[in-house]
Amino acid sequence: MITTIYPSDRTGMERVRALLEREGLHMDANLDYTCAILDESYMPIATGSCCGNTLRCFAVDNTHRGEGLLNEVLSHLMTVQQERGNAAVFLYTKGDSVRFFRNLGFHEIARVSDIIVFLENRRWGFSDYLKALQQESPASAQNAAAIVMNANPFTLGHLCLVEHASAENEWVHLFIVSEEASLFPFAVRERLIREGTAHLKNIVYHRTSSYIISQATFPSYFQKDEDAVILSHAQLDIAVFSRIAKALSITRRYVGAEESSHVTRLYNEIMLHDLPRAGISCRIIPRREHAGTPISASTVRRAIQAGNMSILPSLVPPATLAFLQSEESAAIRRKIAEAADVVHY
Repeated sequence: MITTIYPSDRTGMERVRALLEREGLHMDANLDYTCAILDESYMPIATGSCCGNTLRCFAVDNTHRGEGLLNEVLSHLMTVQQERGNAAVFLYTKGDSVRFFRNLGFHEIARVSDIIVFLENRRWGFSDYLKALQQESPASAQNAAAIVMNANPFTLGHLCLVEHASAENEWVHLFIVSEEASLFPFAVRERLIREGTAHLKNIVYHRTSSYIISQATFPSYFQKDEDAVILSHAQLDIAVFSRIAKALSITRRYVGAEESSHVTRLYNEIMLHDLPRAGISCRIIPRREHAGTPISASTVRRAIQAGNMSILPSLVPPATLAFLQSEESAAIRRKIAEAADVVHY
């Protein structure tokens, strides 16, 4: 019998956590649904979880392997995804588990050795995504550049990076992180980016779909510490992005320099080292500053939380400023004001 383990069930969650740890895994920080198969003593002997349209944290007690329990858990989670309306479902697993998920209809997108493998349930999902990107792009876009941007919200720092890439390249593919893991919804972030860069005529805008995963929702349950999470995320990002770059003739990727965030700094160092192996140069651009401090989305969110709206004209472009001063942004500003932590790395 498969049982839903609710976050409020502290005992149940702790037992699931213990099962994962016995199998060499951690409880992932980003879960919105967890289930388990219980034995006659109500102890979990198999488990799996969801985060949005992804599956993660699969484990089976080693004394119950070979009983088909993982298959039952996966089938249950796929039903949950179907009820959510998610036709495209993604999962992360270790290399030694790939064969099992392939036999159940999942297809590999990219991998980092045997450390982590990224799969989806649609055979042609990623190929169709690449074709859609090509259809969005001008035929003349050869030796183009790329930027991947969350923009939570779009700042003068983001604008500086885009303008730098625009000046140095015939075309710039701007990938906007489309997952909803930010204080500013995707629709707002996309609109402010487009409005803030409307004066640049060589920008091609794309949604990342589910193929470029942000640090906010990247699975951490395989890795032993934070640096291992950053490393595997960056390497998987590079593996996926390299296939996108090949389809779009992208030869440069632009990122902003980072001094204050250990996560972003290490991520940039890994890209600087590994992207050239895929034929893509990595350009790290110094951040625009205000009063000696780099401008970032976190800077803007801190100002909003502190009620320091007068500083915003020095931090954001006119389109972002107009939105933040409007009644339309009131709900977002309230959410920022009430948030425990608005500094996101």
